[in-house]
Amino acid sequence: MILLQPIGALGRATLGAMGSIGRVTLFALQTLSHMIRPPFYGREFLVALLNIGWLSLPVVGLTAIFTGAALALQIYSGGARFNAEAVVPQIVAIGMVRELGPVLVGLMIAARVTSSIAAEIATMKVTEQIDALVTLSTNPMKYLVAPRVLAALVTVPALVAVGDVIGIFGGYAVATGSLGFNAAAYLKNTVDFLEGLDILSSLVKGCAFGGIAALMGCYYGMHSGRGAQGVGRATKGSVEAAAVLILAANFLLTGVFFSL
Repeated sequence: MILLQPIGALGRATLGAMGSIGRVTLFALQTLSHMIRPPFYGREFLVALLNIGWLSLPVVGLTAIFTGAALALQIYSGGARFNAEAVVPQIVAIGMVRELGPVLVGLMIAARVTSSIAAEIATMKVTEQIDALVTLSTNPMKYLVAPRVLAALVTVPALVAVGDVIGIFGGYAVATGSLGFNAAAYLKNTVDFLEGLDILSSLVKGCAFGGIAALMGCYYGMHSGRGAQGVGRATKGSVEAAAVLILAANFLLTGVFFSL
C-alpha cells in the first residue's frame, strides 16, 4: 500500500491538471462566443484598450530598449572571439523580432495586465458586484471578460511591433555610439536580413500572448475565492499561469513557423 501512495498522488495530480485544462478550455470557448455575439459593450472595450495598450507602452519601451542594447553588447563580445563582430545588426534584429520582443512584451503584459484584471474581477466578486450585474440582467462574461480579451488580442500585437522597433533601436544606439558601427550600414543590414515571416511570426505571437494574458486574468478573477486571501491567490495564480502558458505557446509557435 505504501508503494501505491506515490502512484495515487501522481494520478490525483494528473486528473486535477486535466480538469483545470478542461475548465480553462470551456471558459475560452465561452469567451469567444460572447465576443462574436451581441450585445457589445463599446465603453468597456475602449477602457480596456487604454489600460492594456497605451498605459503599457512605458514599461514595454523601457524593457525593449535595454534588452536590445544589452543584446548588441553580448553579441559583439561573443562575436569578437570568432572575428564575427559584423553580425551584430542581423542577430539583434532576428533575436528581437522572432523571440525576445514577443516574449518580453508578453511577460510584461502578464505582470502588469493579467494581475490587474484578476485583482479587479476578483474584488468585484468578493464585493458582490458580479452578483449585482446578474441581478441587472447583464452577463458578466460579456460585460467583464469579452471586452478585455478582445482588447488584448488587438493591442498586444501592436505593443510587440513597437517593442521590436524600440529594441532594434536600442541595439543600433549602442552599436553606432560605442561599438564603432556605421549607422547607414547597420540599418541596411537590419532591413535586408529580416523577412516577412519573421515579422508575421512576431505579430501572431503577440496576438496569442495577449489572449493568454487577458484570459488567465479573467479566468482566475471569475473563479477566485472569497475574502482578501482569495483575491491574492487569484492574482498570484493568474500571473503564474499566464507566464507559463506564454512560454509554452512561444515554443509551439516557434516550431510551427520555423521548423516546418
